[in-house]
Amino acid sequence: MEQILDAIKWDDRGLVAAIVQDMNTLEVLTLAYMNRESFELTLKTGETWFWSRSRQTLWHKGETSGNTQKVREIRLDCDGDAVLLLVEPAGPACHTGARSCFYRKLGPRSWEIIPEVTGPEFKGG
Repeated sequence: MEQILDAIKWDDRGLVAAIVQDMNTLEVLTLAYMNRESFELTLKTGETWFWSRSRQTLWHKGETSGNTQKVREIRLDCDGDAVLLLVEPAGPACHTGARSCFYRKLGPRSWEIIPEVTGPEFKGG
């Protein structure tokens, strides 16, 4: 386990960027951060765990919503400073109800909502 954890270049706060991608559609679902403990919990449980920088606590994706993410593969980028988690999502990834947290695109003058990404569960954001 230490060899796996030591290959990751944790930042000065002990975090690494974690990109979460749907393994079937390859859609990017979210970007979150992991510390060693959340990474280890992800390996142990097979579901995504992250570190909340705003709340300064661990969080298990789907703990309250039920929208869990089953991890099927983890990749490390060439520099070792970002991980990619390929997951099978059980529901929307975003707290707004959108399938992906990336539901806005840059239009000519402002950010525009992408309806195909938000879907029926979207609560706005």
